[in-house]
Amino acid sequence: MPTPKSISRTEGSQFELGRPVTVTDPTGCELLSEFFSRHNCATTGIGAPVTVKLVDRIEGTYDYHLAGYPNEAYTLSVTPDAIEITAITATGVIRAAQTLDQLTDGYPAGCEAIEAVEITDYPAFKLRGYMHDVGRSFIDIDELIRQVELLSKFKVNTFHWHLTENQAWRFEIKHPSCSKLTDAQYMTRFAGLYYTQDDCRRLMETATKHGMIVIPEIDMPGHSEAFERAMGFDMQTTQGKNILKKVLEEVAEVFADAPYIHIGADEKAITDTTFLPTMTGKIHSLGKKAVCWNPILGVTINSSLGFDMTQMWSTSGTRVKGIPNIDCRYNYTNHFDVFADLVGIYKSSIYYSERGNEEIAGTISAPWNDRKTPSQDDIIRQNNFYANVLASAERAWKGGGLQYIETGGTTLPCYGSEYEEFADWERRFLFHKDNTLPSGHIPYVRQTNIRWHITDPFPNDGNASAIFPPETELAAQYTYKGRTYRTAQATGAAIYLRHTWGTIIPAFYSTDYGLNNTAYAYTYVYSPTARKAGAVIEFQNYGRSEKDTAPESGKWDRKGSRLWLNDEELIPQTWTNTGKSVNNETDLGNENFTARTPFPVKLNQGWNKVLIKLPYIAAPGVRLNKWSFTFVLTDTEGRNAIDDLIYSPTKSLTPDKDL
Repeated sequence: MPTPKSISRTEGSQFELGRPVTVTDPTGCELLSEFFSRHNCATTGIGAPVTVKLVDRIEGTYDYHLAGYPNEAYTLSVTPDAIEITAITATGVIRAAQTLDQLTDGYPAGCEAIEAVEITDYPAFKLRGYMHDVGRSFIDIDELIRQVELLSKFKVNTFHWHLTENQAWRFEIKHPSCSKLTDAQYMTRFAGLYYTQDDCRRLMETATKHGMIVIPEIDMPGHSEAFERAMGFDMQTTQGKNILKKVLEEVAEVFADAPYIHIGADEKAITDTTFLPTMTGKIHSLGKKAVCWNPILGVTINSSLGFDMTQMWSTSGTRVKGIPNIDCRYNYTNHFDVFADLVGIYKSSIYYSERGNEEIAGTISAPWNDRKTPSQDDIIRQNNFYANVLASAERAWKGGGLQYIETGGTTLPCYGSEYEEFADWERRFLFHKDNTLPSGHIPYVRQTNIRWHITDPFPNDGNASAIFPPETELAAQYTYKGRTYRTAQATGAAIYLRHTWGTIIPAFYSTDYGLNNTAYAYTYVYSPTARKAGAVIEFQNYGRSEKDTAPESGKWDRKGSRLWLNDEELIPQTWTNTGKSVNNETDLGNENFTARTPFPVKLNQGWNKVLIKLPYIAAPGVRLNKWSFTFVLTDTEGRNAIDDLIYSPTKSLTPDKDL
């Protein structure tokens, strides 16, 4: 993961590890030497040859210019007696070493070998990254370093480190005039927690070793309330600009290997027209390039501002011609559910492009935690961090995607090329969940085998309790008040009937039915034995940037959604924040399934009926009124889906063959 561009295997043939090797590597790749040491391959004396060659070009690969990002193409040849790596740059050798590492995953101890393969590989997009907003929240440095090591293994090559926010300034500044920036008294969340410059150097060294580029962000002039509390003046004053120049000097020195410094610049009116050129000019004088968010409030981004790259956010962020642009427009994972939005981002092309070019750099997966969570583990779980980053990064490595998400939406087709491609990604991701990644942080489970029938919506006149024919009998179609209502097939653990972003992102219904309708989803689940299980259930997914009111006691959401298993209604547990008036500093509790144990259920041997009622009405206290549902059966801890279950709305034991 990601899938190589070209791979051929020699069946039954392997390079055995645990024996001496002779490594010839002009780049001195640490990951390569560590790989053989880890697998008990002595590298002194005479052994099987491991040869690295640097060349000017590799036939059939693709590359384009993106400052600071070297060519990553490589070939890897593994035979029973030798390993040969060919690359254009040292980074290409790192990528080959990471592929070797994955080729050994899953072997039992003492039985390690590398399958004989011929691989030619290179990325479609040069920038494939993730962001952490540690200004609002905080993730300790050891965890961040572990993520760099883990994610780089999958050829994720950019860590965007959002270090400052309204809530707190997290980057140590040693200049005496700036020392107050990290004082606890000026932080409103996780007070006193910040990164020392030595912390940042440790992470930077780890990133460089693993072929990952760090983009540090010091947000200016927006999101700067922590700065103003500590310093007593605005960033756009003369004093503010002078302080920021000192800040940038220390950022550039600490992040010596970072080619870019990000200064944000969005969401605050620019009152000093010299501010942005002054800051970008300072960055250039330090030998770095400048990145900004796109759009910037009230500002047209052009060459006179001195930006070398933009990061497109929201629908209004569009490509700036003549410089590279990063696509984050629909990759804010704080708004994502666990299942359907992941499908959407994996299916989607990157800003309408088959592959990168000098104006489309790639993509970054970005969780924002406006809403406080109890722990850093909640940030990882509730944003489905690992699955979202790796799905996004694989799409950027592979390129393609049949349609951009604004056209393709988040619905997983029931069959066809998009279904097969996603099912293959899911299979590989779940393998790494079991063998490589911290599974306790990953809520994603298998969903490509889950089949539903979903009805046309019945008009409910704003009455969520109105009863319609599916509650009496399940059928392929219904007649109600002289009108025919049909059902259609759907696949997945979660389905958007209407997306978070309304009609901007297509959902299951091709028609925008709007409020005051009720839909039904149903399936049958075949279990070979009677058993206890867990039911992962969710309706209104609570975005990590929202202050939505929790459901009332005994209700799944604020719209009146209901669920029955074998005609017995499942009533939810008590919600942490029921009856509370919440704000961004109120811990997001158990509103999302990722923060609670699955609902305990008993499955009968044979077929089990699942019926879900989905009213779509106004939901007081909810900003983004989503029309969606999530349901999947797992083990009682919610770690994994139950493999031997069959989901079929027609009670077919071979549902895939019936499509």
